[in-house]
Amino acid sequence: MGWVLTMGTRRNWTQVFAAAMVGALLGLCIAPIGNAWAQGAPIVQEIRVEGNQRVEPETVLSYMSLAVGDPMAAANIDDSLKALFATGLFADVVIGQDGGALIVRVVENPVINRIAFEGNRQLSDEALTAELQLRPRVVFTRSRVQSDVQRLIQIYQRSGRFAIRIEPKVIQLEQNRVDLVFEVTEGPLTGVRRIRFIGNRQFSDSDLRGVIVTTETRFWKFITTNDNYDPDRMAFDQELLRQFYATHGYADFRVVSAVAQLTPDGQDFFITFTIEEGAEYQFGEIAVESQIGDLDTTALRELVQGTPGEVFNASLIEDSILDLTFEVGTVGFAFVDIRPQFSRDREARTIDVKYIIGEGPRVYVDRINIQGNVRTLDEVIRREFRISEGDAFNTAKVQRSIQRVRGLGFFDDVAVAQRPADAAAGGVGQLTNDRIILDMAVREKSTGSLGFGFGFSTTDQFLADISVNEANLLGRGQDISLALTVASRRQQIDLSFTEPYFLNRNIAAGFDIFTIRNDLQDQSSFSESSRGFSLRAGLPLAERLSMSFSYTLRRDTVKDIGVDASSFVRQQEGSRTISAVGYAVLLDRRDDSFFPTEGYSVRVSQEFAGLGGTVRYLRTTAQYQTHYPLENDWIASFLAEGGVITGFGRTLNISDRFFVGGNNFRGFGVAGIGPRDADTKDALGGKVFYLGTAEVSFPMPFFPEDLEMRASMFVDAGGLAKPGVSGDNLLAGTSLRATYGVGLLWLSPIGPLRLDFAASALKESYDITEGMRFSFGGRF
Repeated sequence: MGWVLTMGTRRNWTQVFAAAMVGALLGLCIAPIGNAWAQGAPIVQEIRVEGNQRVEPETVLSYMSLAVGDPMAAANIDDSLKALFATGLFADVVIGQDGGALIVRVVENPVINRIAFEGNRQLSDEALTAELQLRPRVVFTRSRVQSDVQRLIQIYQRSGRFAIRIEPKVIQLEQNRVDLVFEVTEGPLTGVRRIRFIGNRQFSDSDLRGVIVTTETRFWKFITTNDNYDPDRMAFDQELLRQFYATHGYADFRVVSAVAQLTPDGQDFFITFTIEEGAEYQFGEIAVESQIGDLDTTALRELVQGTPGEVFNASLIEDSILDLTFEVGTVGFAFVDIRPQFSRDREARTIDVKYIIGEGPRVYVDRINIQGNVRTLDEVIRREFRISEGDAFNTAKVQRSIQRVRGLGFFDDVAVAQRPADAAAGGVGQLTNDRIILDMAVREKSTGSLGFGFGFSTTDQFLADISVNEANLLGRGQDISLALTVASRRQQIDLSFTEPYFLNRNIAAGFDIFTIRNDLQDQSSFSESSRGFSLRAGLPLAERLSMSFSYTLRRDTVKDIGVDASSFVRQQEGSRTISAVGYAVLLDRRDDSFFPTEGYSVRVSQEFAGLGGTVRYLRTTAQYQTHYPLENDWIASFLAEGGVITGFGRTLNISDRFFVGGNNFRGFGVAGIGPRDADTKDALGGKVFYLGTAEVSFPMPFFPEDLEMRASMFVDAGGLAKPGVSGDNLLAGTSLRATYGVGLLWLSPIGPLRLDFAASALKESYDITEGMRFSFGGRF
């Protein structure tokens, strides 16, 4: 039966079209049944599962697209096969027919009994196991094994071993179980033979190598791990280059390419950065514009860093935004959004910056959640927050909070995420736009340490120390340490404890218990021991200004006086009790406390002894140092230091006086200048001292920069006067002493090494000079 349409027949074409569509739909619906009937496909009367050992038959049937009563269509059988293979439970599946029964024969994948590693020496079994998806009692599949092999290879490559080979071995066991063994051939470390830069004109290759983290492989870098190739580290290096150029005015800088090429011998990589520096820009017009009424921008302009004509520095933009955000918040505008607007003049090579202060959305902090702190108490983290629950949300304060939590040193990672709060009190309800929840996630790290140190100096000769420290005692943020130092001329034991937030205030309080023994036979013909304790407390007065207070109670003993000792020294034999209070104020604007390159610091301290005890004095010391960066990594440093001590009542003890020479005055031995006995040459110390140093340091020529060797030229000057005793055989000249010389500093992988050569320009005939001073030591 069919339809016949001719051109001469008058019909309703709408009816014809509708009839045709109905016929087509009926055909599509009936065709599969008709085809199955036409082809004689039997109906599934029974499904039997064979070969299964652990998997229940019902589980197998649940994955199939066929059921009893369905026709045995090829498409359905094919879909069932695919579904069963996709489960990963079976190594093989075969579906057959036995009359009206459908037979499903399966071969189950084995179960992993044990996973082992062989040949791994650089990475532990625990570290490798943590990267695996497979686990004991998990179904074994070859695809998962290959995936885990690739993951292990990536772990080794990140540690610099690109010759890594890993071969999985399968050991068959009874009951369809297997042992999986990864045979590892680690291969040698793949280092970085050379780092090159193409396109740099304003900064040398040496300068740029000092910016990035990756370093060239050298024999003296056996402790560091930055001298091997790591793709992730290389990506970070590109960002460091961008930041470096952006802080030096090169706003158009870009990294064109970063290529790592393996050497023909397969041992190392050549890394090449191709860059475009662009032009150097300067700050143009700088303005602050407010879109908030009643906000005076005149005072805010003074907070903006950078001046017109100064080299453009992107880091100053970020600092200015933070300063503006804090300042605007203090005058009552908590909801602000500060955006810098840049206008670049490529011909004049200037960048105009306009800080637009707009009103941000009114958002409050509903809750602050802390996650991941298994050991550290919540309150230790919360007290570092600059924002509290209920406060207006402030991005700058959140970022500052993250910095302070990281600064604790208790965590490997700190991150903060924000999400809308729920309107319902129970936490489940409609999300609100005016309240957010801050979720801080931290990952804790080990805070305990066992340190060993060793060294040698011309002052203490051979020295060794051992220390045990816990920086987060019981998760409360408290610091406790025990240190033992043994040297040829000095022995010392210290027990220290610090509570960083005493009485829940921003006051670091603690105590020290100590015992010290000094051998001064070569300098003053006596030995000295000191035992006691001190209480201390410190608090910040400003961002870089701090003040500390202390109380010390100790027992000093002068003993083992030599037979030929000075009569002035014999008078000091015996024990004395010192009870002293003191304070110190420190302003530190240096960029680094260990190796400063710019900035300055000022420290003033006083100590008064006489609150009990047998000794009364007032000691005052002051120190100022400043550092200036010069061209080509040269650094000029200046230091001025002085002190005075005034005794009340009896003669000032020799152990309380100042001694100058050695480490604090190069060119003279320990206690090498100042008053001394004319007959015995015993140093007697002084009540007043002053010192000054001018030094210029620079990288050692002809040595690789990565070796971190620096040379210096210096001039030291100073004096020591007023011994506090009188007599005919007393040498107490108050003249100025001065020395000059050169020095060598090597920041070796196991500690700093310093060697100074000095000659005296001004001295007294009885002073003890020292032409060379050497010190070496470190911690590991």
